[in-house]
Amino acid sequence: MGALSARAVRGLPEITPGDDLAALILEAGDEPTDDEIIVIAQKVVSKAEGQLRELAAITPSARARELAAQLGKDERHVQAILDESSELLRAERGLLIVRTHHGFVCANAGIDTSNAPRDGLLVLLPRDPDRSARELRARFRALCGHSPAVVVSDSFGRPWRLGQLDTAIGCAGIAPLDDWRGRTDWRERELSATVIAVADAVAATAELTRTKDSGEPVVVVSGLGKHVTAQDGPGASALVRARADDLFA
Repeated sequence: MGALSARAVRGLPEITPGDDLAALILEAGDEPTDDEIIVIAQKVVSKAEGQLRELAAITPSARARELAAQLGKDERHVQAILDESSELLRAERGLLIVRTHHGFVCANAGIDTSNAPRDGLLVLLPRDPDRSARELRARFRALCGHSPAVVVSDSFGRPWRLGQLDTAIGCAGIAPLDDWRGRTDWRERELSATVIAVADAVAATAELTRTKDSGEPVVVVSGLGKHVTAQDGPGASALVRARADDLFA
């Protein structure tokens, strides 16, 4: 049996648009190794990339006003959610369950105001979280000579279980799925359905290392070098179930 450890990177400043996030992480913490995984909360990635939107600058459509009245939400916030969505799936209990342009099915298109730099500002998801992870990994390599895997994480609800859990919305340098189909269990029985969501498990591990109010958006996970790859790999998009395979679509 192996050993797994995770440590939060402390001392990061408030992230603002244009910040060199990889450089700030290296300045705040110890240098990562090639077989470690750096898990970065989506909020700071979005802030660094300028994925912010002023509520005051949003003009709600008739549909946004209708949904806002139904759900008791700010109609400008609803418009932002619609703008970031390719499909509205459900609207009830104060939530808009949507499919984002990335293909994620989540509440409110992943948009919220928690940990926003100030009131009246929305934090959106990165435009391409896998690209964000690849660029951060390349930046770590350029700055310190090492290529740790990078996971961009965000908190998602789960339809059949209570509570939220951090999942990988972007990754680079890690095999996001470990496919055991065709292999055998310890009793030599062939497995036919087991595919482990490694990148999601790493994101959840990082979440347990920090708290929502800790101001520690970055966690370094050690002990999972067998899942770290030299190539950036397919990214977290490989975790998104194809619509043809969605039994509830």
